[in-house]
Amino acid sequence: MKKAVINFICTILFAGAADCYGSDACGPLTSNEEQSLKMQLEHSLLTVKVKELENRRCIPEIRLRQKQILVLKDIAADTRLQRQPIEEFQGFVSWMNQNLAGYNKYIKAGSYAAVVGRMLPVPYAGQAAVFTKFAAQFTIALNNASVAMNSYLISSQKYISLADALDPAFTDNHTLPAEAASFADTVLLKDMNSTHDTLATVAELSTGALSFLETINHYVSNTDEYWNKAKGLLHKDVDQKEKSYISESINSLKNKALNFNNKLTAFDALTRKQAVRVKSLAVYDELLTELTVN
Repeated sequence: MKKAVINFICTILFAGAADCYGSDACGPLTSNEEQSLKMQLEHSLLTVKVKELENRRCIPEIRLRQKQILVLKDIAADTRLQRQPIEEFQGFVSWMNQNLAGYNKYIKAGSYAAVVGRMLPVPYAGQAAVFTKFAAQFTIALNNASVAMNSYLISSQKYISLADALDPAFTDNHTLPAEAASFADTVLLKDMNSTHDTLATVAELSTGALSFLETINHYVSNTDEYWNKAKGLLHKDVDQKEKSYISESINSLKNKALNFNNKLTAFDALTRKQAVRVKSLAVYDELLTELTVN
């Protein structure tokens, strides 16, 4: 039927064109005339397509509700995956809190040596003053991350419970899907993004600390100038254990930060995927509303 209609339109259009453009009086078609004829054809075909869509039966309401429930369950499945590395994230945050004082002591010493002894090159010598505030900034970031992760663990578990209670085969209860969708959009998504953003800040600060420690280690490994200048800040003589602390700290931080960043990359990918699907739930609500009204 559809092909017959299209052929009929083409016949009419080209026949009309032949009456004028194909006659001796009109002459051959110009490029503009060919383009105009092509646009008329495309417009007619589009009109047929619209009419076809208008006449086609809509998706049944029950099928639409089933699709919505399946999306809600898919979000729950990925929420479970997102929860898996949270314990490791918390472990890294706790470990950084425990080691922050030690790192900060040597970062301050390195900042002091960079400013007074001009030991570090640009840009690190110029950033030394910024790193003196490192501990305060990092402490705030670690605390924010802890709060965000705790909130996400609570809200994500509640959402999983809401989604688990849904049954695609039973769509008579419209309240539960609506509640799960609303919770995902207003609570879960906010806590998920907050967790992602605060952990990303922790990752950035960890990278900055590692880079600064590596730079210090590079410039002090073959001289005691740094340690002599750092004595006043450390308030004691520097022994070999102190000298090896930075190298050991670098290796430890590098390994833990690498694992943390790898996990965070996977969490980031899921966060982006989840955000799109949660926002797509609004489309189902709109379609269901239209069906109800009609």
